Amino acid sequence: MGQGPSHSGAADSLLKKRKFRLKEEAIKTILFLCAILSVVTTISIIVVLGKETFPFFQDVPILDFLFGTEWTPLLVPRSFGVLPLVSGTLLIVVGAALIAIPIGLASGIYLAEYASDRVRSVVKPILEILVGIPTVVYGYFAISFVTPLLRVVFPSTNIFNAASASIVVSIMVLPMVASLCDDAIRAVPSSLRQGAYALGATSFEVTTRVVVPASLSGVVASFVLAISRAIGETMAVTLAAGATPNMTLNPLESIQTMTAYIVQVSLGDTPAGSVEYQTIFAVATLLFVITLSMNVIAHRVLRRFREVYE
Repeated sequence: MGQGPSHSGAADSLLKKRKFRLKEEAIKTILFLCAILSVVTTISIIVVLGKETFPFFQDVPILDFLFGTEWTPLLVPRSFGVLPLVSGTLLIVVGAALIAIPIGLASGIYLAEYASDRVRSVVKPILEILVGIPTVVYGYFAISFVTPLLRVVFPSTNIFNAASASIVVSIMVLPMVASLCDDAIRAVPSSLRQGAYALGATSFEVTTRVVVPASLSGVVASFVLAISRAIGETMAVTLAAGATPNMTLNPLESIQTMTAYIVQVSLGDTPAGSVEYQTIFAVATLLFVITLSMNVIAHRVLRRFREVYE
């Protein structure tokens, strides 16, 4: 009778351990299924793109598609040179990167190194609010506010133009750059800072020569994510930049990006199965390849400059 409670307690402990192990196995199974779902989704996207892209290249030579300078697939005579869409996309991406990356990096440095806890608790949530604004709102903001300002300074600016789209896209990706740079810089051990201060370095020298280089992998990752977001942006660019496949370096002119063209043709006016319809998938495949190449290059850069701290 004296051993009854002891055996009961041991049985309860064993039962709890079994329940805990079952929960762990369930969590592992769920995580495994999520990973498999991601892989299946990616493979499905590739299959769908390839299914429609290969027939397109049976009718249109791939070299004409990649290096042609005229894009008029919906007009007669038809031309399927995608370079105007690529140049329009790059014009938006470069313009947005030139604005968002320096300001985002500077904001991240300020939040991580110089801002007080009170200021940081106010500024960072405000930046993150920008992420939750629908992209179509940014498009109307570009048309109704940014473009009129540009036309005051540059009267030759078109109503739809690349500069306005670049500005609003930079506003969209700015919080991502600032937040990720802030997290990467704050992850640098304080011992590196203290060692630099002990050697007589100023605060600016510690930030620029020690902290930022030590967090380079995270900073580069934020840049790559921002550029990827800018490449894939659709609604804001469609509304602000227009729908003119124009191969130009002038940001004040109307252009069309790859994503904007996909939106234009996806409205339902183009017959399914036609060459014009298949251009959606050809452009999407090119966009997929560009984004994938960027991620591969970024992965190698991150692996090259990655710093691991104990």
